[in-house]
Amino acid sequence: MPIAPFDTRKIIITCAVTGGSKYNRDHPNFPITPKEIADSAIEAARAGAAIVHVHVRDPATGGASYDVDLFKEASDRIRQSSVDVILNLTCGGNARFVPDPGDESRAALGTTVAPPEIRYAHIEECLPDIASLDVTTSNQGDGGDEYVYLNTPRTLRAMAKRFKELGVKPEIEVFEGGDIGFAHQLIAEGLITGIPIFQFVLGVKWNAPATPDTVAYMKGLLPERAHWGALGTGRNQYPIAAQSVLLGGNIRVGLEDNLYLRRGVFATNGQLVERARHLINVLGHEPATPKEARDILGLP
Repeated sequence: MPIAPFDTRKIIITCAVTGGSKYNRDHPNFPITPKEIADSAIEAARAGAAIVHVHVRDPATGGASYDVDLFKEASDRIRQSSVDVILNLTCGGNARFVPDPGDESRAALGTTVAPPEIRYAHIEECLPDIASLDVTTSNQGDGGDEYVYLNTPRTLRAMAKRFKELGVKPEIEVFEGGDIGFAHQLIAEGLITGIPIFQFVLGVKWNAPATPDTVAYMKGLLPERAHWGALGTGRNQYPIAAQSVLLGGNIRVGLEDNLYLRRGVFATNGQLVERARHLINVLGHEPATPKEARDILGLP
């Protein structure tokens, strides 16, 4: 019986440092300020993350923020450190639509929907290596809040076009199978060029579940030669990471998606990345360095 060739590829670890959703305020080390976010990103890079995915938060309230100056400070602090890491900034903000209960054609308090030029202003200022492009519109929840995460075809085309002009590589975040279909359309229209990068976001309430079947199904919808990875929220973080590696993908961990090392024990980003490295080693692989990840993904 012939022996199948051993898979020796390097696995790219992304660390999603802080996110923009509500979080457990009991967490003693959750990064809020630009300095805390940068320090946590640097910790993750030293632990083995090749990419850090960065949101920023209002230092006064801890809530989500898309202030350009906060992104600039966090980005500068990461870049000015002695640690090499690929910078991936979120571009998924200013897309929350809260319908007025009395007239759902109108926006209620909590709506943040903004035009594309507002949504990518921090990308123009910071020019990261990668920026997320959330190719989805879906019902979602944040704590007790319910809303529509609104990314229209018009807005997504405008954002993809601007990313291309800026030379920023889009990371195509997809929350369900149909999202990949629209990503194919953006590629066909020439708005996304080169080998595309996909991130499966699994386990978000009312979106695709974090299961092995989902990972396999969504992988089957991808364009040929696409780079991809899958993340699972909460306790699904490492089971989905393992499934992603087994099926040929990369992985994402971090406090944006999961706060815990185990039940009741809060984690740091560095600890989550260390566990990801151990998982990769157990599965017979090694983590990619930032330089190796740049070569794999075709980044300058």
